[in-house]
Amino acid sequence: MSEVVTSANSVFQDWDGSVASARALQTALAGQVRIVDDYPPLQVIAGVDVGFEEGGAVTRAAAVLLDAQTLLPVAQSVARVPTSMPYVPGLLSFRELPALLAVLESLPRVPDLIVCDGQGIAHPRRLGIASHLGVVTGLPTIGVAKNILCGEHGELGVQRGAKVPLEHRGDMIGWVLRSKDGVRPLIVSPGHRVSMQSAVELVLGWGRGYRLPEPTRLADRLASRRGPMPGAESRTMELF
Repeated sequence: MSEVVTSANSVFQDWDGSVASARALQTALAGQVRIVDDYPPLQVIAGVDVGFEEGGAVTRAAAVLLDAQTLLPVAQSVARVPTSMPYVPGLLSFRELPALLAVLESLPRVPDLIVCDGQGIAHPRRLGIASHLGVVTGLPTIGVAKNILCGEHGELGVQRGAKVPLEHRGDMIGWVLRSKDGVRPLIVSPGHRVSMQSAVELVLGWGRGYRLPEPTRLADRLASRRGPMPGAESRTMELF
């Protein structure tokens, strides 16, 4: 995927390592986010998730490539890289992005769209991990998070498919979506090159009876070491 994915060094070349500089870079990159449908016919999609090992010293990124029609996994990859930044609220993408770029680089083909376990524009500076990843790779992305980072919403129905807008400072930044009857809702927001409406429709369509949509459910399973995907080509990268 070298023709699409950018290296972490080039992504962060203008960042001096400070929190203030990271926030300024987020604001600048947020201006490049496009919340319009600009994705190709979906043939393969990827779900990605990130975890940490050894007390946070190692970042472990997992990616699962799925057939967009059947949602069956066709390939999977794990990348383990040294963690280069401590946890700072609102700056999680700087901590996770190097490992995500590495794991995407190792997939056998470029996905038509990436579903991230995290926020898209549902972020104080409108640049969560899905948006950050989308801008630096140029690929369409959607964020599916388990918790609200910012914003408020109205009352949500208990049935699968119920959704209400998530708003922050007068802007709609995503949806609060009930993905399964009675379970805690998900926060769905466009990352890049996907519209607000398409983001929630696609995520709901990728449900297979679980709270999480299939792309991030499988990536979460791989990232959490709950087992590989049967029948999927597997790769592991160690970048030390």
